[in-house]
Amino acid sequence: MESRLKVFSGRSHPQLASAICKKLGITLGKSHTVTFSNENMMVQIDENVRECDVFVVQTSCPPVHQNLFELLNMIDALRSASAARITAVMPYIPYIRSDKKDRPRISITAKLIAKLLQTAGADRILTMDLHTPQAQGFFDIPVDQLMGAGPICDRIQRENLDNWILVAADIGEAKDIGRYANRLDLQFAIIDKRRVGDNRKPECVHLIGEVEGKTALIVDDEIASGGTLVAAAEFLKEHGAVNVIATATHPVFSPGVADRIENAFIDKVIVTNTIPVRPEELSPKLEVLSVADHFASAIARIHDGRSVSALF
Repeated sequence: MESRLKVFSGRSHPQLASAICKKLGITLGKSHTVTFSNENMMVQIDENVRECDVFVVQTSCPPVHQNLFELLNMIDALRSASAARITAVMPYIPYIRSDKKDRPRISITAKLIAKLLQTAGADRILTMDLHTPQAQGFFDIPVDQLMGAGPICDRIQRENLDNWILVAADIGEAKDIGRYANRLDLQFAIIDKRRVGDNRKPECVHLIGEVEGKTALIVDDEIASGGTLVAAAEFLKEHGAVNVIATATHPVFSPGVADRIENAFIDKVIVTNTIPVRPEELSPKLEVLSVADHFASAIARIHDGRSVSALF
């Protein structure tokens, strides 16, 4: 009998989608995307999905808008093909940081993305480490948020943690660092970071906690330009840290971040593969952990009607 569980992939991260399917013991669904000379796009599903439980893997990475529209197109195609349920598996959601109106006459774009996904026909969202957990409230459909702390802490626990301390890169990360502290049984410090001037350059101004003579483990949800990370590492060095290791769930990695990390007071950067790391951003200091197991487990639980929260 044909399986009712099917996983498809857009073009953003086929390697992760294939790894998820391998863990599930199924074959990646067949589809193809055509981009015409006028830049219009067509997605075609190349197998029967009628009454199937379908999961579409698509993350946010360059080209962001093309990948987003491909996902919307795939969801709409699957809905038209009579899929029973469609779950958008979005390890990193585009515009998720645009979650508030902090200046006049701007869009809360994260909410717009939620509306677009629902209008296209998504019945459920599966993601990892939203920038703020309350962003789930933008959706009128179920949202399952996996935690990057799981695979990252599993990796960190292989180290000798006798002289380690967790560090929140800014005040906003202080609340989330608790799940790392509980898992690793470590104390933590907090950097008071301010963005100064029109260039929005981050500046570390205070340190709450003691890092002198310790290995500092910086925890953040994502690394984009690397500015916050480099500034934090330098600040910790000034306060006596002997080693600095950084972790982040999402390697957004703007161009040039590998050089910044290579030249900074940072011994290692540990990230997950929610976003594919471009070859030019690879560095001897960089370690990439796979989240395929976690997403495969969540997909299996959603399909079977079991609790996803048990994975947390």
